[in-house]
This record gives sequence, structure tokens and C-alpha cells, in this order.
Amino acid sequence: MQKFEEAGYTICKVDENPNIYVVNTCTVTNIADRKSRQALRKVKEKNKDLIVVAVGCYAQIAKEKLKTIEEIDIVLGNKEKKDIVQYVENYLEKKNKENTAIKNKNAQNIDEKNAENENEIYVADISKQKDFDEYGLVTYSEKTRATIKIQDGCNNFCSYCLIPYARGRIRSRNKDSIIREVTEISKKGIKEIVLTGIHIASYGKDFEEDYKLIDLLEDLNKIDGIKRIRLGSLEPTIVTQEFASRLSKLEKICNQFHLSLQSGCDETLKRMNRKYTTEEFRKVAEILRKYFKDVNLTTDIIVGFPGETEKEFNNTYKFLKEIAFYKMHIFKYSPREGTVAEKMPNQVDGKTKDERSQKLIELSNKNQEEYNKKYLGKIVEVLFEEEKDGIWSGYTKNYIKVNLKSDENLENQIIDVIPEKENSQIIYARIP
Repeated sequence: MQKFEEAGYTICKVDENPNIYVVNTCTVTNIADRKSRQALRKVKEKNKDLIVVAVGCYAQIAKEKLKTIEEIDIVLGNKEKKDIVQYVENYLEKKNKENTAIKNKNAQNIDEKNAENENEIYVADISKQKDFDEYGLVTYSEKTRATIKIQDGCNNFCSYCLIPYARGRIRSRNKDSIIREVTEISKKGIKEIVLTGIHIASYGKDFEEDYKLIDLLEDLNKIDGIKRIRLGSLEPTIVTQEFASRLSKLEKICNQFHLSLQSGCDETLKRMNRKYTTEEFRKVAEILRKYFKDVNLTTDIIVGFPGETEKEFNNTYKFLKEIAFYKMHIFKYSPREGTVAEKMPNQVDGKTKDERSQKLIELSNKNQEEYNKKYLGKIVEVLFEEEKDGIWSGYTKNYIKVNLKSDENLENQIIDVIPEKENSQIIYARIP
């Protein structure tokens, strides 16, 4: 929306009768695809004259399908969305000319029906994009945390995933641009930054100079005002003894790491085209626990991947129990059109996926409760973010959510508290 505001447009809600409606689509799962299509169809129910623009990852990979949705006026790929205002204004100018011609009965070679319904598609081949796009880099969470995008694209081509086709190959943001932006953020009083991207472990691999993620982190750690640096999802292969050793020397790094696992079975990982084994992942967990006290490990798991037998799932369950993740995000596999996995034999039925998913959710909840109990009665440091009904909530450095009853304004304050009880994975604390 930043581009529209800069061009003098007013940002408003749907019920305020906007003239232009932008849907930023997602394509992480089939459900995300469906929600994107539903949102695009629904917005014109109340206002037929609304200009509907589809942007984002689903728009990037599904332009042929979106051509058939007459409610859409403009489809923009990820490369084109930075110029969204120009595309919209060009479209409006064209429509105004067509409508004037039709109204004056002077139209030549204009089919009135097609002029009203034909959408325009602008989606370039994202795989040819080599430069990092610096449009729309930062999103703020209240006044406490800033999300910094440092990288885009992915070269892994996992058998279940469309992200490389939607986001293109790896592209890293210029280090000076990141350092400059974090410096400006620190001046606003924001204490925590989160570094994100599609595959941040690959940061710097496309640079000519030898400058990787750990080098960037060491530079960001020097910036005054920033108290916490949190990493987004990490590919486990980046974690070596050297990486963890250098990382542990940075006092601002949060001791919480989200490691993308997907399965705890080597046979399943191989079919997924993941680039590590369970033994390699086990060593990664050991390294992080060696260098970081009270480290909090979280992960993503896909259940019901094609060919996943009962034995393979049981291997996954045993491995997850061994690693003892604090929290696991469980996804039931759903076939994605255009992926290798879609055509794999031995697709797992829905009932089996539900049962396996529930079993892992129960394990995750149990792990979280047991981990939380270790902090009862101990002093922890919490960055408080928001208040509801007199209860302030925030997170420890290793991302445990803590609630505290207080009449004071605790927003963006880092305070020592003592957790005294835990209920449904949520800790309630008091001031020492």
C-alpha cells in the first residue's frame, strides 16, 4: 500500500467503498490457493465497478487460471507489483477511453462485453530476475518489532513446493541497505528485529564477495538501540560448529531457532528432495544446544507425504520425540499442481493424515508444556508488546509467551518477571 500512499491515494477498508482493491495472493498450500481465488471473486459482490488487482505468489504461477475469473481486472507477477500504481492508472485510462467510445457510439473494433470483462495479465518470468527487489521490505508489529526482508527466492526445488517458480532463484539484499535500514529502525525506539526471506540460509551466496549470513549478523549486532536479533526459518545445513560458535558470541541473537525439518524419516526426506538426513539434523540440534543455553527449537512437519507408510511415520514420531522441539507446525500434505510430488504413487488418504497430524499436535503440546514448566519460579526477561483487559503479553528471548497483569503501560519495555503458573501453553508471571 506504500506505493499508493506515495501517489496520493487514500487507504481504506472494504466497507468504505474503495475504487481499487488489491489482493496479495499466497501459494504456500492448496488451501492458500483456494482462499486467494475466493477473495478475488468475493470483493465485487457489493461493488461491481471496483477495480480488482491480483498480485503475489499465486498470481505469479496461476495466470492462466486467473484469466478465467472475470471479477479480476489486473494480474501482476512478483516482479511487476512494485509498479502497481502505474499498471492501475494505465488500466483506468484505457477503460475510460473505451467507456467514452462506447457511450458515444463511436467505438471501432470494440466488443462492449469483452471491454467490461477482459482482465489484463502482466507476469514476467521470475526465474530471470537476478537483482533483489527492495520494494516493501519492512513490516512493523506495533512499536516493538520490525521484520526485515534480507533475501528472496529459493534454489532447492523440493518435490512438494512451488516457491522457486513463484519467487525465483536466490537473491540477496545489499548489506549496506540492510544496515542502513536497521540503523533507522533503532532510532525509532524499536528493540527487536526479525530477519526473514524465502531461504535466509542462502544469504550472500549470490554475492561476488565472501559475505554470508553470519557476517551480516555480526555487523547488525553492533548497531546501538537494537536489543534483540531474531532469525526467521533456517535451513538446517547452515548450522556448523563455526557458524554456531560465531553466532553464540553475539549477545543480541535470540536463542530460538526455527529449523525447517519436514520429516523425521530419511526415506521420506529423500522423496521430498530435502538436502539432509536425520543424522545430519540430529547433529545440528546438538550443536545449537552446545552453544546456546536454554535454546528453543521449533520446526515444520508435513504428514501424509506420498508413500509415507506407517513405519515411516513412526520413525518420524520417534525422531521428533528425541529432538524434543518446543513447538511443531504440523501440515497435512496436499497435492500441488505442477509439482513432482503430485504425480507420486501411493498418495495417503485423508483419514490417515488426520490421525497422524493429531498425534504430532499432541506431542508438540506436551513438549511445550514441559519446556514451559522449567521456567516457573525463575526470573526471565520479557519484551512486552500488547495489552488486553489489563493483561500484558510479550516474549522472552527464546520466544516463550508470557502474560503479566499490570495497570502500567509496558509497551516496548524489557522487564524481568517470574513465571508462576502455566495454562494451555501460556505462562502467567508476576513482578519480582
